[in-house]
Amino acid sequence: MSDPAKVRRHAERIRELVASLVRSQIKDPRLGMITITDARITADLRDATVFYTVLGDAAAQASTAAALESAKGMLRSTVGKALGLRHSPTLTFVLDDVQDQVKHIDDLLAAARNADAEVQRLAATSSYAGEAQPYRVEDEDEDSPAGNAAAGDEPTGDDEPRGGDRR
Repeated sequence: MSDPAKVRRHAERIRELVASLVRSQIKDPRLGMITITDARITADLRDATVFYTVLGDAAAQASTAAALESAKGMLRSTVGKALGLRHSPTLTFVLDDVQDQVKHIDDLLAAARNADAEVQRLAATSSYAGEAQPYRVEDEDEDSPAGNAAAGDEPTGDDEPRGGDRR
């Protein structure tokens, strides 16, 4: 297997190369406002996954994906020559939907904050359904069993037989 540091260096180099090639050499009009966010390569250096984001709606994302797919061969050959590896890694482009995930999580957090505020508002104006102290509290009297035991009415133990049955 390859050295993990070497794999990371190659992945970073692939990200930089693809970003510069997309900016300078791909002249496809379908290519939108694209940002190459990350690249990962397998330990055998044969398969690389390139993550990208696109500014725009779903149509812009689809057209950018088609433009990247059509330029995949040129990008692969240029990356392979630049890396100097025996085998040029295959490139797979994956739309990075981190921004959509962030927006979804922000919406969930806002909904949770609103629900907490509503619970706090309802709790401020509410009262107990029963008594404020739901548990019965007994006063310590002389009538209670604990009070009698404390007064000195202890069993002596002389009434119980010792040992087994005697006949």
